[in-house]
Amino acid sequence: MLRTHTCGQPDKALIGETITIAGWVHRRRDHGDLTFIDLRDRYGITQVVASASGEPAHAALAAVRSEWVLQIEGRVRARPEGTRNPKLPTGEVELVAGRVTVLNESKTPPFYVNEETPVDETLRWKYRYVDLRRERSRELMRLRHEVVDHIRRHLVGQGFWEIETTNLIRSDPTGARDFVVPSRYYPGRFWALPQSPQQLKQILMVGGVDKYFQIARCYRDEDPRADRVYEHTQLDVELSFVDPEDVTALLEELYTGIFKKFASKPMRPGAWPRFTYAEAMRRYGSDRPDLRFGLELVDLGDFTSSGLGVFRDAEAVRGLRVPGKADASRREIEAWEQLARRKGAKGLATFAFKGSDVESRVAKFLRPAEISSIGAASGAQPGDLVLAVADSAHVASEALGLIREKMGDELGLADASAHAAAWVVEFPLVERTPEGGWTFAHNPFCAPLADEDLALLDTDPLRARSKQYDMAVDGKELGGGSVRIHRRDVQERVFAQFGVGKEEAALRFGALLDALEYGAPPSGGAGLGIDRLVMTLAGTENIREVQAFPKTQTGFDPLLDAPAEIDPALLKELGLQVVIPTKRT
Repeated sequence: MLRTHTCGQPDKALIGETITIAGWVHRRRDHGDLTFIDLRDRYGITQVVASASGEPAHAALAAVRSEWVLQIEGRVRARPEGTRNPKLPTGEVELVAGRVTVLNESKTPPFYVNEETPVDETLRWKYRYVDLRRERSRELMRLRHEVVDHIRRHLVGQGFWEIETTNLIRSDPTGARDFVVPSRYYPGRFWALPQSPQQLKQILMVGGVDKYFQIARCYRDEDPRADRVYEHTQLDVELSFVDPEDVTALLEELYTGIFKKFASKPMRPGAWPRFTYAEAMRRYGSDRPDLRFGLELVDLGDFTSSGLGVFRDAEAVRGLRVPGKADASRREIEAWEQLARRKGAKGLATFAFKGSDVESRVAKFLRPAEISSIGAASGAQPGDLVLAVADSAHVASEALGLIREKMGDELGLADASAHAAAWVVEFPLVERTPEGGWTFAHNPFCAPLADEDLALLDTDPLRARSKQYDMAVDGKELGGGSVRIHRRDVQERVFAQFGVGKEEAALRFGALLDALEYGAPPSGGAGLGIDRLVMTLAGTENIREVQAFPKTQTGFDPLLDAPAEIDPALLKELGLQVVIPTKRT
């Protein structure tokens, strides 16, 4: 046995006993006749002491260096008065070293382990085995483990079965690009890694499983960013014989419990607010509204006869009141305007309410009654600034919604004392593609909200609503789901809206479509990101921090030096030839 106790266990109850611990040298302090080290493992830190009279332990500890791996046998004693450390669970005792065994030496680490100093991200990921020894990284891994364990226990207690679905499926990039895997046994054919177990979990419901969950690995070949990476983990759930309210109630109970147990600050009390997609966009300009602060968007009035053409010709003129920013600098306003343009807005009008005066570059084109309408509709007070976007209702709302999010950060408006969660429901069933065609708003298996919404696909598709629901916490989407289509004729009708005919649908989705003809029950579920959940609980903005072996922002793995070239012999066996595209000059 290499150890009888962990480095987090020694306490007053063990005083006088001889124990063996093992771990890494966290710190070493040489006081001449006395040498102290702090020995660290996952469980904690124990102070070890050796005196010159205690040879050879003293000589052994004098030779060790940071991050060496040691086994130490010794006697537990109380620390002398004045040397106790109340910050450590082991701080009232120390281990008098009797026998020291060096299990492994260590090169000088590329960065400090015993200090939380800033370190370049790529360096951390390359030496992740060192980074994981640091307290912050270790605690994030512990948090992730405990959250997943809580989820498992809760759902099993609710009668769910945990079932693993296959990670080798048929390629069908209905969302992002697939990662593909060549088949040696079937030359010229390829597997794909799943973007989601969507079809398989629906098929499980047809099989009568009734309640399923999985901590599922999912893969998407899309450009990485701060909260999105090539591979992620999601809580995948599906239930039979449910409506949207059944699923959201289940998840709300689960996530309220998670935040209560693991978050550093509580969730706002009471039932989560519920907004339709239309209401969320109208009030907040976002389908994942941040409810930790106000600043709701408003319609600024009727400008159909206005002298300002951009207001007169717009479908909507929407506004956002920014309290106390009447003296905003030109640089600030230009930065907000750039945000608006990112969402397709043609520009941004500003109205600074300064006492009885209203300063605006467009004021000369507006009647006094119209300016008064802007002040009244927005609730502007002296010292406030009103931002206005004139465009389609959707573009105006999205543009101001993005500015609103920025304001929450810049002005420190968000309530820091509690998390704020909400449900957004009744999303559009379909949306336009940039090319003018149709695509699904969330996924092609989402059920229409009602029969009239299915009928709208023939007359006014953009008005068709769905049984989609998304969970938003602090302005972040933590996941979403829907009640699924459970009839083949309805599924084929929805596919047709996307330009996928019956023959193509049978080729791409044949297993699911066939299953729908064998007594498929109404079912619903969700996929919720574990990584994003732990990010939110931990208060970090970088998804890679909560993954054990992250890749860089460009998707490269510095630890394994991957992706890498493949052995030519393996390529030949798979019947593959690599053609590297010529870079454009």
